[in-house]
Amino acid sequence: MSGFVEKPEPVEVPGLTHLHTGKVRDLYQNADGDLVMVASDRMSAYDWVLPTEIPDKGRVLTQLSLWWFEQLADLVSHHVLSTEVPPGAPADWSGRTTVCRSLAMVPVECVARGYLTGSGLAEYRQSRTVCGLALPEGLEDGSELPAPIFTPATKAAVGEHDENVPYEEVARKVGADVAAQLRQTTLAVYSRARDIARERGIILADTKFEFGLADEALVLADEVLTPDSSRFWPADTWQPGRAQPSYDKQYVRDWLTSAEANWDRHGEQPPPALPQEVVDRTRAKYIEAYERLTGLAWS
Repeated sequence: MSGFVEKPEPVEVPGLTHLHTGKVRDLYQNADGDLVMVASDRMSAYDWVLPTEIPDKGRVLTQLSLWWFEQLADLVSHHVLSTEVPPGAPADWSGRTTVCRSLAMVPVECVARGYLTGSGLAEYRQSRTVCGLALPEGLEDGSELPAPIFTPATKAAVGEHDENVPYEEVARKVGADVAAQLRQTTLAVYSRARDIARERGIILADTKFEFGLADEALVLADEVLTPDSSRFWPADTWQPGRAQPSYDKQYVRDWLTSAEANWDRHGEQPPPALPQEVVDRTRAKYIEAYERLTGLAWS
C-alpha cells in the first residue's frame, strides 16, 4: 500500500478545469486548451506523498526548471508558454505556476546515469548490469561510469513504483525511431547539464526526464534537473564506496529509514510526519542547489 497520506482537495479557479493531482504538481487546463501546472510544496518518498510539506519547495522546483530550460533550449524545445498566474488563482501560485503546451506524453521515464547508485547499484550488485547494459567489474556505490547510460523506466501511477526496463522494451512500446530519439536526447541533455553542474562544484549523478511529442518532435516537459528528479552531490566530498552527501531528497529518504522514524517502508502503515529539523534542512538543501547551480540568490 502507498499513495497519499492525505490527498489534498484541488483548488477551484474560474476558467480552469482541474485534471489531476500528482505527487507534487496539480494540473489544470485553461480555456485555450493549454495546461496550467502548479508545483506544490508536497514531498514524496518511497512511493508515498508525505504528510509534511517543505516550504518554498514548489517555487524552487519551478524556478530551477525554468533556468534549466533556457540552458538546454538549443538541444531540445520545452513545453513552457508563460509563467503568468491565471486570474482568480490564489496568491501563493506566484512563482510556482507554468502555462504549458499540451503534448502527447511519451509513457517512459527517461533516466540518465553518470554514476552508480540507487536502483542501478542494486541491479549491478546482482547481475553487473543496469537495465540490461553490462558494466565493468569493481564498481562501488558512487562510482563514475565509463560513460553515461540511458536506463529507462516505466512511468507509474501515484503509489506505484517506477520499474527499470531494457531499451528494447521502450522500442516495443513507442517504436524504434522514438526510442532512439529518447536515448539520444536524454544523453545529450544529461551531458550538457553534467558539465554545467560540474563547473559549479556539483556532481549530477543521475536524473530523469519526461518528453512529449508535438508534430512528431520531442519536447522536454514537466520539471527538469531539480532536486526532486536528480541526484546532486557536492564534488569536493565525492568518495566512491559510500553514500554521498547530497542536495536532494535523499536526506528525507535517509530519515524515513532511520531508527528515529520507526517506520517500515515495506509495510502498510503510512510514513510519519517529518520533524522540523528535517524540514528546515531539506528546504536549505533545495535552496542551496538552486543558488549554486544558477548563481542567483534565492528570494
